[in-house]
Amino acid sequence: MPKVMQLDPRDNVLIALEDLPAGETVWLGDKSWKLVTSVPCKHKFLIQARQSGDPVLMYGVLVGRAREPIPAGAVLTVANLQHDSSVFGSNRSPQAEPIAVLANLGAWRGKEFLGYHRADGQVGTRNYWLVVPLVFCENRNIAALREAFEEELGFAAPSRYRRQVARLARLYREGQTGWPAAASVTDLQTNVKDAPPRLFEHVDGLRFLMHEGGCGGTREDARNLCALLAGYIHHPNVAGATVLSLGCQNSQAAILMEELHKRDPAFGKPLVLLDQQTIGTESALMDRAIRETFAGLVQANQCRRAPAPLSSLTLGLKCGGSDGFSGISANPSIGYTSDLLVALGGKTILAEFPELCGVEQSIVDRCLTQESAERFVALMRDYAARARAVRSGLEMNPSPGNIQDGLITDAMKSAGAARKGGTAPVAAVLDYPEYAATPGLNLLCTPGNDVECVTGQVGAGSSIVLFTTGLGTPTGNPIAPVVKIATNTPLARRMPDIIDIDTGPIIAGQVTIEQMGEQILSKVVEVAGGSVRTRAEELGQYDFIPWKRGVSL
Repeated sequence: MPKVMQLDPRDNVLIALEDLPAGETVWLGDKSWKLVTSVPCKHKFLIQARQSGDPVLMYGVLVGRAREPIPAGAVLTVANLQHDSSVFGSNRSPQAEPIAVLANLGAWRGKEFLGYHRADGQVGTRNYWLVVPLVFCENRNIAALREAFEEELGFAAPSRYRRQVARLARLYREGQTGWPAAASVTDLQTNVKDAPPRLFEHVDGLRFLMHEGGCGGTREDARNLCALLAGYIHHPNVAGATVLSLGCQNSQAAILMEELHKRDPAFGKPLVLLDQQTIGTESALMDRAIRETFAGLVQANQCRRAPAPLSSLTLGLKCGGSDGFSGISANPSIGYTSDLLVALGGKTILAEFPELCGVEQSIVDRCLTQESAERFVALMRDYAARARAVRSGLEMNPSPGNIQDGLITDAMKSAGAARKGGTAPVAAVLDYPEYAATPGLNLLCTPGNDVECVTGQVGAGSSIVLFTTGLGTPTGNPIAPVVKIATNTPLARRMPDIIDIDTGPIIAGQVTIEQMGEQILSKVVEVAGGSVRTRAEELGQYDFIPWKRGVSL
């Protein structure tokens, strides 16, 4: 296994693939450099001396400038490197070459998965009934419905953590003061009884969403919340929905219906829409919600999985808890998966606009239309302006964990994050929370925040999300399976309960990016068809945070 890697011949940095001590001489081909500092694994060091203000290039693009003179062989840190990125504009230099994988589809042509066919032509990977409030005032009622339905219909998984607490409480009542290892979660797992049989075997579950919005914010927030919820109700993984409204909130039922008909003018899914102030008492509201939701579940249970082409899939492309290997292993791997699906006629969604800083011009050049290029530039500049208005900036995107693992500037992080989008042309540019309707690679304006981004991607129609991580994150979603992909093998071994795929073998030189991309697509087919559940699904990780259109990096 090599000790260092160069991503582009224009780069003046190398990446350490293992911990390198000061004084060691490292080789790449017939060239060598003596390290003047130690270089931790995943971090970068200069192969050309830089003076203060000189550019530092990685992935062939500007990722920062030297804060001070830096000798060749020195590690890059936040102390000696500051963020900078290339200027960009909306004038395109369109790509001349077709997607590289078009000639390599092979056995993927004609490949199918078993999905839920909806009346509007969409195909779901799961079959859920959605229960959601239009305003936070209804969260208590949503929680009560969840307790009633999940426990009585067999959708609630037994809680091994509850059993652990019960065991400790019993020992305390018996007068014991030490907490034996036998009371650990691991030891109690074998004693957890199976959940009761499901009453509706063809319904994958009910999903109960709660949020803190719907009133008290801006009218933009209210409209966006209604549009996001409309995206979830319209989503192919949802058979129907129950919506609770108080009545007087900003997020009015009329706005929700307007947004639903934007997504499907002939919207015809079962929809239970109840207004508490109109109905009267809480008990009357809950009585109707329970009866009408139960009737909806009976209808949803009539749906069956049937073969569907891979072109029916929409993949969200996301990274979170990124490290110095993200742009080398996992991100380009799902980029290749994206290219495969796009070539097959499917849709993919690349989001996280704060993590496209520095690669804007390359994305502009990939836009199929001048209109899309101009919209992308306008959204990026608006995002940056909003950040500056609150004394922030896109350069503040990297987290302490990112920096500790080698992503020193936002431009450096963005250059690796953008590789999730593969090489396909940009078919459409969407503003949050619009719905993806154009086959091909779609760009969606969202924050980089893990849950806000995934929430938005699913609201835009992602039927499965591919989520790469170098540090580990349990992020999931209520209605779309989230496939967690590790950038490095130590992470996959340390946190096996949240990781579905390990791309570390790429770093070790054991597989290629293309081979890994095809392995990921194979996993997608299994997950889409319901034969495999993701780790996030097994953990019940159902995160949902609507984005208020402010500054979230």
